[in-house]
Parts: sequence; structure tokens; C-alpha cells
Amino acid sequence: MSRFLISCGGTGGHLAPGIALAEELQRRGHQVRLLISRKQVDARLAEKYPQLVFEPVASAGLDGGVLGMARFGLGQLRALVAGWRRVRRERPAAVIGFGGFTSVGPAVAGWLLGVPVVLHEANRVPGRAVRVLGRLARRVYLPPGVALRSARRGAVRESGLPLRREFRREPVEGARRTLGLLVDRPVVVVLGGSQGASALNTWARGAAAELAESGIQLYCLTGLGKGAAEVRPLRDREGGEVRVIEVPFSDRMATVLSAADLAVSRAGAGTIAELVRTETPAVLVPYPQAADNHQTANAVAFVQDGGGRQLPQGRLVELTAVVRTLLADPQALAAHRAALRSQQAVDAAAVLANDLESIAASRPRPAAQPGMEAV
Repeated sequence: MSRFLISCGGTGGHLAPGIALAEELQRRGHQVRLLISRKQVDARLAEKYPQLVFEPVASAGLDGGVLGMARFGLGQLRALVAGWRRVRRERPAAVIGFGGFTSVGPAVAGWLLGVPVVLHEANRVPGRAVRVLGRLARRVYLPPGVALRSARRGAVRESGLPLRREFRREPVEGARRTLGLLVDRPVVVVLGGSQGASALNTWARGAAAELAESGIQLYCLTGLGKGAAEVRPLRDREGGEVRVIEVPFSDRMATVLSAADLAVSRAGAGTIAELVRTETPAVLVPYPQAADNHQTANAVAFVQDGGGRQLPQGRLVELTAVVRTLLADPQALAAHRAALRSQQAVDAAAVLANDLESIAASRPRPAAQPGMEAV
């Protein structure tokens, strides 16, 4: 049995794969602690997994301006000090970081104390944290075909994104009933990642009546703080009922995506992995301010692999027509589903856990220290 620290959080795209890996390691008998941010989205998702140990850590994202830089620096210093204390006390077999600002302090602390640092990057363009930390890492997991110049020689391994054990495609009728949707009407799910997307929310609200005329239902995840839950019954051209549902957040994304004929979504790596797992075709609208334009790179790969379409945010005026055209073409949707089905890969959580166990086995077992806290 080994101890592992997993540093993740800040967004669902960082936290969810950390949870997936923690589940797999715990299933194998290892002790795991997840270091997460203090954001509401982290707290909401963590509530669903009482069998795991979560620890919110002080940190701050990198914002513009002098004040933002000062907050970032102070937050990272606090995270480094807290990470140093945690790593020094527990002597984990490895510190695993899933990118983002929460990974920096614990990873640097692990490196300073001689503990192997392992990084995972799911985006087609590695983020700033992974680029900076890459030179410290024993192992860096990247999507197939992606390189990282800062990584040590031999450190890079190809890997998909770990998905939580319960994340599987569900029967469409049951999923729709669970969400309060009509079973016999087509469904478009709109999501902007764990934070929501104001541009997509605005499009959904503006397009709802027009889509409803064609019998198309909408289920929109607006994001925490971007609106309250609401159910709006509309009518099609024949007077039949069509439902439009808005919810701020869902911790049942497998159900949400399984209910959909089509998704309209941002292009975060975590969302794309979930679309692949549930075989849900999508029109991806990359967030134009994403760091290093990584969402566009993600979307390009998704389209090339046959999963759906891509539309720049500057052309949202065309989105309603694109959605209606796709839903009117069952053969196109079936082809996209078949392409997504063909991408079903090996269990990434199991692959990472196997490698982490080999890293742990290669290290001398540390002597027990007074006051070492059980995970």
C-alpha cells in the first residue's frame, strides 16, 4: 500500500480526472488525498464522493494587473508552504498534478523534497502550469501526438483523460425522464464547462422558441452564479409541448449527455472526453479567450476524428441553423456516434495507476515519522 497526493481542482476539467484516478488507486488499496481549490464548483463535486479525502488549499489563479499578480504570488507561496508541510509529513510515493494553479505549490514541494512529481495534461496545447512544471516531473502524460519541450527525456507518456467509474452512457429514455425532459422529443444539451458560458446561455435563451417550433427541447447548464433553475414549457407548430430546462450545475453529466441527441458545448478536454464516452455528437464553440487558444486545438482534433462540428463564437448567429440541420439528418448523427464509439480507448485511470504503482515500487520506503497523519 502506498500514499499518493493528487493536486487538482479549480475547474471540473481538473477535478474530475483527479477523482477518477483517486477512485482507481483507492480500489487497489492505496491511500489518496486530493488537494483542491476553495471554489464552489470543487466543493459541489467533492460532496458526491464521501469515500474520498479532499483538502481545500489556499491558492489563486493568475489574473491581470498588479493586484492580480500579487494575489497570485501570495496564493502560490501559501500553497507551497502548505504543500511542503503535507509532503514532508506524509512522504507520499508521488505527487500527481492535473494542471491549473492548484498543482504548482504541491508539485514544487514534492520536487524539493525528492518525491516523484507526475503531471497529466488533457488539452492539445499544454497549459502554463504543466509547461513550467514539466522540467521537474518524473512523468508527464499527454494526449497522443502532443509534445512538451520542457519535459525531461523519457518522461512523456501518451494518455487519455481518466473518467470517473460511474461515467457510462445510459439508456436515453431513462436519462430524459430523470432530467424532466419529454422522452419522444429531440434534445439539445448546452454546456459551457463547470463555469458555464454566458455566450452559449444567451444563444440558448434566444433560440429556444425557434427550436421549440420544430419540437426540439433544450437542457442548458448555465454555470454556478449564472441563473437559477427554471423549466419553461413551450409549444411546437402543432401545439405540442416542448420543454426548455435551465440548471446552474449538474453532478450527473453522464445522464445529461446520454439524454442528448446533440450537444452544444465549449471545447475543454474534460468535456470532450465525456462526449466521447457517451457517444454524444456535438457542435463545439471554443472559448475564444482560452489560454494559448487550446480549446480551438481541442475542437479541431474532435472534428477531425468525426465527433461533430466546430463553430467560432464570432459566428454564433449561424448556430441555430447548424443545430437544426444536424438534427434533421439522422445519418449524419449516426456517423458521428459511430466515430465517437470507435475512439473508446483503454481505461486511462488504470493505465496511470499501473505506472504510479511501478514508480512507487521503485522507491525506497520512507521511515515512519512522528506525527505522520493517516490519509
